[in-house]
Order: sequence, then C-alpha cells, then structure tokens
Amino acid sequence: MKVEQISIFIENKSGRLAEVTRALGEVGVSIRALSLADTSDFGILRLIVDKTDLAKTTLKEKGFTVSKTDVVAVEVPDRPLGLYGILQVLDKGEVNVEYMYAFVERCGENAVIIFRFDEIENAIRVLTENGIQVLEGERIYNM
Repeated sequence: MKVEQISIFIENKSGRLAEVTRALGEVGVSIRALSLADTSDFGILRLIVDKTDLAKTTLKEKGFTVSKTDVVAVEVPDRPLGLYGILQVLDKGEVNVEYMYAFVERCGENAVIIFRFDEIENAIRVLTENGIQVLEGERIYNM
C-alpha cells in the first residue's frame, strides 16, 4: 500500500525544472503527481512517476541529487470536508503528517492525497481500520 516517490534537489534558477522534465520525457517517464517547495537557493521537487527506478537513474546520470521515499496515496471524497474527515481520523490515531499534496482523479468522484508520515505502517493501519481507501502504488503509477 505504499507508493514510491522521488525527490529531486534542484537549484532555484531558471531552467532547472525544465531540465528535469525534459530528461524524464526523453526516456518515456510520465509524471503522475508533483509538488515543488522552494527556498531562495534551492527547491525540492517531489514526483510520483510511472517508472520510478528509470526516473531516479536518469536524473542521477544528469547530475541531479535524487532520493526515493515511500509515501501513502489516499482516496478522499472531492467535496467540502472530505480532507477534514481524513485528517480527523489521523489526529485521533495520533498520526503525524510530515507533508502532503493532492490531485483530482477525474475518472471518479474523489481526489487523491499523497501523504508522507513519520510512522508509515501505523498510518496505513489507522487509515484502513477506519475504512479509508489506501491506494496501491500500481494504481497511481498507471493513472
């Protein structure tokens, strides 16, 4: 029930993001979800892609610093208070959210939230015990 995410450390300067996307596109890697956080000097680009190992290898060969992290994808009702319901369950289960980002799954009535937890196994247990749909990596990679 875990999803592999790659994180790329990039300089905060013109063209670096384009370099990442070009390198991935040239080897046929599709981006499924992304988040970009920045400071004045660098950014952290987090990606869910369809071919994680190929993406990681390709970007390392291009000189980027890349790491792989396990995250959790959760299906959330795409309506007011949908996210609140998930966060309330996590709070009651004393699960800490390190960060999250989302995208809307247009083929359904739900959004997908990508979560990074400090205790991933416990988070998955709390979510599933409360009837919350945790998505398999293959479903996300093939969207």
